[in-house]
Amino acid sequence: MRWVNLHLSRGQRVLLGAAPIVLLMLVYLVMAAQRHADNPMDKILPLPGAMITAMSALMFQPDQLTGQLTFWVDTLASLQRLGLGLGIATITALVVGLVLGVLPPVRATFGPLVTGIAVIPPIALLPILFIALGLGETAKVALIVIGIAPVMVRDIAAHVGALPPEQIIKAQTLGASSWQIMIRVALPQAMPRLIHAVRMALGPAWVFLISAEAIASDVGLGYRIFLVRRYLSMDVIIPYVAWIALLAILMDAALTWSGRRAFPWATGASH
Repeated sequence: MRWVNLHLSRGQRVLLGAAPIVLLMLVYLVMAAQRHADNPMDKILPLPGAMITAMSALMFQPDQLTGQLTFWVDTLASLQRLGLGLGIATITALVVGLVLGVLPPVRATFGPLVTGIAVIPPIALLPILFIALGLGETAKVALIVIGIAPVMVRDIAAHVGALPPEQIIKAQTLGASSWQIMIRVALPQAMPRLIHAVRMALGPAWVFLISAEAIASDVGLGYRIFLVRRYLSMDVIIPYVAWIALLAILMDAALTWSGRRAFPWATGASH
Protein backbone atom coordinates (compact mmCIF):
# COMPACT_ATOMS: atom_id res chain seq x y z
CA MET A 1 0.00 0.00 0.00
CA ARG A 2 1.25 3.46 -0.90
CA TRP A 3 1.79 5.94 1.93
CA VAL A 4 -0.45 8.45 0.17
CA ASN A 5 -3.39 6.10 0.73
CA LEU A 6 -2.79 5.52 4.44
CA HIS A 7 -5.43 6.93 6.77
CA LEU A 8 -4.36 7.22 10.38
CA SER A 9 -6.56 7.12 13.45
CA ARG A 10 -6.50 9.97 15.96
CA GLY A 11 -4.36 7.93 18.33
CA GLN A 12 -1.86 7.14 15.61
CA ARG A 13 -1.62 10.80 14.62
CA VAL A 14 -1.00 11.82 18.23
CA LEU A 15 1.66 9.12 18.62
CA LEU A 16 3.46 10.04 15.42
CA GLY A 17 3.25 13.74 16.22
CA ALA A 18 4.72 13.23 19.68
CA ALA A 19 7.61 11.07 18.45
CA PRO A 20 9.78 13.91 17.02
CA ILE A 21 9.20 16.02 20.13
CA VAL A 22 10.25 13.19 22.43
CA LEU A 23 13.28 12.51 20.23
CA LEU A 24 14.37 16.16 20.41
CA MET A 25 13.99 16.13 24.21
CA LEU A 26 16.11 12.98 24.46
CA VAL A 27 18.80 14.50 22.24
CA TYR A 28 18.81 17.62 24.42
CA LEU A 29 19.10 15.59 27.62
CA VAL A 30 22.01 13.58 26.26
CA MET A 31 23.85 16.69 25.09
CA ALA A 32 23.17 18.51 28.37
CA ALA A 33 24.38 15.55 30.41
CA GLN A 34 27.59 15.38 28.36
CA ARG A 35 28.30 19.10 28.79
CA HIS A 36 27.69 18.93 32.55
CA ALA A 37 29.93 15.88 32.84
CA ASP A 38 32.74 17.99 31.37
CA ASN A 39 31.74 21.21 33.18
CA PRO A 40 29.27 21.03 36.10
CA MET A 41 28.87 24.85 35.93
CA ASP A 42 27.78 24.85 32.28
CA LYS A 43 24.96 27.34 31.59
CA ILE A 44 24.39 26.79 27.88
CA LEU A 45 22.41 23.55 28.19
CA PRO A 46 20.89 23.46 31.69
CA LEU A 47 19.58 20.21 33.10
CA PRO A 48 15.84 19.87 33.85
CA GLY A 49 16.47 20.23 37.58
CA ALA A 50 18.07 23.65 37.13
CA MET A 51 15.19 24.83 34.93
CA ILE A 52 12.61 23.62 37.46
CA THR A 53 14.42 25.42 40.28
CA ALA A 54 14.72 28.68 38.34
CA MET A 55 11.12 28.63 37.14
CA SER A 56 9.76 27.70 40.57
CA ALA A 57 11.30 30.88 41.95
CA LEU A 58 9.71 32.99 39.21
CA MET A 59 6.32 31.25 39.41
CA PHE A 60 5.78 30.86 43.15
CA GLN A 61 8.10 33.27 44.99
CA PRO A 62 7.12 36.98 45.03
CA ASP A 63 9.71 39.40 43.69
CA GLN A 64 11.51 41.22 46.51
CA LEU A 65 11.03 44.61 44.87
CA THR A 66 7.49 44.40 43.50
CA GLY A 67 5.98 41.62 45.61
CA GLN A 68 4.53 40.07 42.44
CA LEU A 69 4.93 36.64 40.90
CA THR A 70 7.24 37.47 38.00
CA PHE A 71 6.29 34.65 35.63
CA TRP A 72 2.56 35.24 35.83
CA VAL A 73 2.89 39.01 35.61
CA ASP A 74 5.03 38.62 32.47
CA THR A 75 2.49 36.22 30.96
CA LEU A 76 -0.49 38.45 31.70
CA ALA A 77 1.22 41.55 30.31
CA SER A 78 2.19 39.82 27.07
CA LEU A 79 -1.23 38.22 26.58
CA GLN A 80 -2.96 41.56 27.12
CA ARG A 81 -0.80 43.23 24.47
CA LEU A 82 -1.17 40.31 22.08
CA GLY A 83 -4.92 40.06 22.59
CA LEU A 84 -5.46 43.77 22.02
CA GLY A 85 -3.31 43.78 18.91
CA LEU A 86 -4.98 40.68 17.47
CA GLY A 87 -8.43 42.05 18.27
CA ILE A 88 -7.84 45.38 16.55
CA ALA A 89 -6.20 43.69 13.56
CA THR A 90 -9.05 41.17 13.23
CA ILE A 91 -11.77 43.82 13.26
CA THR A 92 -9.80 45.94 10.81
CA ALA A 93 -9.24 43.01 8.49
CA LEU A 94 -12.91 42.05 8.51
CA VAL A 95 -14.29 45.54 7.86
CA VAL A 96 -11.69 46.75 5.38
CA GLY A 97 -11.41 43.36 3.69
CA LEU A 98 -15.16 43.21 3.09
CA VAL A 99 -15.27 46.72 1.65
CA LEU A 100 -12.30 46.14 -0.64
CA GLY A 101 -13.57 42.75 -1.73
CA VAL A 102 -17.14 43.79 -2.51
CA LEU A 103 -16.70 47.31 -3.93
CA PRO A 104 -14.42 47.51 -7.01
CA PRO A 105 -13.99 51.33 -6.89
CA VAL A 106 -12.79 51.16 -3.29
CA ARG A 107 -10.51 48.25 -4.14
CA ALA A 108 -8.99 50.19 -7.04
CA THR A 109 -8.45 53.25 -4.83
CA PHE A 110 -7.08 51.73 -1.66
CA GLY A 111 -5.87 48.29 -2.77
CA PRO A 112 -2.40 49.53 -3.82
CA LEU A 113 -2.02 51.37 -0.50
CA VAL A 114 -2.83 48.24 1.49
CA THR A 115 -0.43 46.22 -0.65
CA GLY A 116 2.32 48.76 -0.12
CA ILE A 117 1.88 48.75 3.64
CA ALA A 118 1.74 44.95 3.73
CA VAL A 119 5.17 44.55 2.13
CA ILE A 120 6.96 46.97 4.50
CA PRO A 121 8.92 45.05 7.17
CA PRO A 122 7.08 46.02 10.38
CA ILE A 123 10.25 45.82 12.48
CA ALA A 124 11.64 48.67 10.37
CA LEU A 125 8.76 50.83 11.61
CA LEU A 126 9.48 50.14 15.26
CA PRO A 127 11.75 53.19 15.80
CA ILE A 128 9.16 55.40 14.12
CA LEU A 129 6.41 54.02 16.35
CA PHE A 130 8.45 54.57 19.49
CA ILE A 131 9.26 58.14 18.45
CA ALA A 132 5.70 58.96 17.44
CA LEU A 133 3.79 57.04 20.13
CA GLY A 134 6.32 56.86 22.94
CA LEU A 135 7.59 53.82 24.77
CA GLY A 136 4.28 52.83 26.33
CA GLU A 137 1.75 50.17 25.48
CA THR A 138 0.35 51.99 22.45
CA ALA A 139 3.51 51.54 20.37
CA LYS A 140 3.74 47.83 21.20
CA VAL A 141 0.12 47.16 20.25
CA ALA A 142 0.47 49.33 17.15
CA LEU A 143 3.42 47.25 15.96
CA ILE A 144 1.34 44.07 16.18
CA VAL A 145 -1.56 45.70 14.34
CA ILE A 146 0.60 47.18 11.59
CA GLY A 147 2.50 43.93 11.28
CA ILE A 148 -0.46 41.62 10.71
CA ALA A 149 -3.52 43.68 9.75
CA PRO A 150 -2.50 44.59 6.16
CA VAL A 151 -1.73 40.96 5.30
CA MET A 152 -5.04 39.86 6.83
CA VAL A 153 -6.90 42.60 4.92
CA ARG A 154 -5.39 41.42 1.63
CA ASP A 155 -6.34 37.83 2.39
CA ILE A 156 -9.96 38.65 3.26
CA ALA A 157 -10.33 41.03 0.31
CA ALA A 158 -8.96 38.43 -2.12
CA HIS A 159 -11.25 35.75 -0.69
CA VAL A 160 -14.34 37.95 -0.92
CA GLY A 161 -13.37 39.18 -4.38
CA ALA A 162 -13.11 35.58 -5.57
CA LEU A 163 -16.69 34.69 -4.60
CA PRO A 164 -18.70 33.33 -7.53
CA PRO A 165 -20.21 36.23 -9.53
CA GLU A 166 -23.46 34.28 -9.73
CA GLN A 167 -24.04 34.90 -6.03
CA ILE A 168 -23.74 38.67 -6.49
CA ILE A 169 -25.98 38.62 -9.56
CA LYS A 170 -28.66 36.56 -7.81
CA ALA A 171 -28.60 38.86 -4.79
CA GLN A 172 -29.03 41.92 -7.00
CA THR A 173 -31.85 40.19 -8.88
CA LEU A 174 -33.64 39.85 -5.55
CA GLY A 175 -33.17 43.56 -4.94
CA ALA A 176 -30.17 43.50 -2.59
CA SER A 177 -28.16 46.70 -2.21
CA SER A 178 -24.37 46.83 -2.00
CA TRP A 179 -24.63 46.96 1.78
CA GLN A 180 -26.93 43.93 1.88
CA ILE A 181 -24.65 41.99 -0.45
CA MET A 182 -21.75 42.76 1.85
CA ILE A 183 -23.60 41.65 4.99
CA ARG A 184 -25.80 38.82 3.71
CA VAL A 185 -23.59 37.29 1.01
CA ALA A 186 -19.95 38.17 1.65
CA LEU A 187 -19.77 38.32 5.45
CA PRO A 188 -20.91 34.73 6.21
CA GLN A 189 -18.40 33.35 3.72
CA ALA A 190 -15.62 35.62 4.96
CA MET A 191 -15.86 34.54 8.61
CA PRO A 192 -14.23 31.10 8.22
CA ARG A 193 -11.48 32.71 6.19
CA LEU A 194 -11.03 35.32 8.91
CA ILE A 195 -10.39 32.64 11.51
CA HIS A 196 -7.85 31.05 9.18
CA ALA A 197 -6.19 34.45 8.68
CA VAL A 198 -5.94 34.97 12.45
CA ARG A 199 -4.35 31.54 12.84
CA MET A 200 -1.77 32.39 10.18
CA ALA A 201 -1.08 35.73 11.89
CA LEU A 202 -0.39 34.23 15.33
CA GLY A 203 3.27 33.50 14.60
CA PRO A 204 4.12 36.96 13.24
CA ALA A 205 2.10 38.60 16.04
CA TRP A 206 4.24 36.84 18.66
CA VAL A 207 7.40 37.91 16.82
CA PHE A 208 6.36 41.57 16.82
CA LEU A 209 5.28 41.39 20.46
CA ILE A 210 8.57 39.88 21.63
CA SER A 211 10.53 42.40 19.55
CA ALA A 212 8.68 45.36 21.05
CA GLU A 213 8.99 44.03 24.59
CA ALA A 214 12.69 43.35 24.15
CA ILE A 215 13.40 46.94 23.10
CA ALA A 216 11.18 48.98 25.38
CA SER A 217 9.37 47.34 28.28
CA ASP A 218 9.71 46.58 31.96
CA VAL A 219 7.48 43.52 32.03
CA GLY A 220 6.50 40.76 29.62
CA LEU A 221 7.76 37.45 28.29
CA GLY A 222 9.98 39.06 25.67
CA TYR A 223 11.36 41.55 28.17
CA ARG A 224 12.28 38.79 30.61
CA ILE A 225 14.03 36.71 27.95
CA PHE A 226 16.22 39.58 26.82
CA LEU A 227 16.83 40.72 30.39
CA VAL A 228 18.27 37.43 31.60
CA ARG A 229 20.26 36.71 28.42
CA ARG A 230 23.03 38.98 29.68
CA TYR A 231 23.53 36.51 32.52
CA LEU A 232 23.37 33.49 30.18
CA SER A 233 20.36 32.29 32.18
CA MET A 234 19.31 29.55 29.81
CA ASP A 235 17.49 27.87 32.70
CA VAL A 236 14.99 30.73 32.39
CA ILE A 237 15.16 31.44 28.67
CA ILE A 238 14.40 27.88 27.52
CA PRO A 239 11.29 27.46 29.73
CA TYR A 240 10.05 30.91 28.69
CA VAL A 241 10.44 30.05 25.00
CA ALA A 242 8.69 26.72 25.59
CA TRP A 243 5.88 28.55 27.39
CA ILE A 244 5.45 30.96 24.48
CA ALA A 245 5.28 28.02 22.09
CA LEU A 246 2.67 26.30 24.27
CA LEU A 247 0.54 29.45 24.44
CA ALA A 248 0.69 29.81 20.66
CA ILE A 249 -0.29 26.16 20.18
CA LEU A 250 -3.23 26.51 22.57
CA MET A 251 -4.42 29.67 20.81
CA ASP A 252 -4.20 27.98 17.43
CA ALA A 253 -6.10 24.94 18.73
CA ALA A 254 -8.80 27.18 20.21
CA LEU A 255 -9.24 29.01 16.90
CA THR A 256 -9.38 25.72 15.00
CA TRP A 257 -12.02 24.34 17.37
CA SER A 258 -14.04 27.56 17.20
CA GLY A 259 -13.97 27.52 13.41
CA ARG A 260 -15.18 23.93 13.23
CA ARG A 261 -17.95 24.55 15.74
CA ALA A 262 -19.15 27.83 14.27
CA PHE A 263 -18.74 27.03 10.57
CA PRO A 264 -18.90 23.25 10.05
CA TRP A 265 -20.03 23.79 6.47
CA ALA A 266 -16.70 25.47 5.67
CA THR A 267 -14.47 22.83 7.24
CA GLY A 268 -16.37 19.68 6.44
CA ALA A 269 -16.89 19.06 10.16
CA SER A 270 -20.14 18.28 11.89
CA HIS A 271 -21.49 19.27 15.28
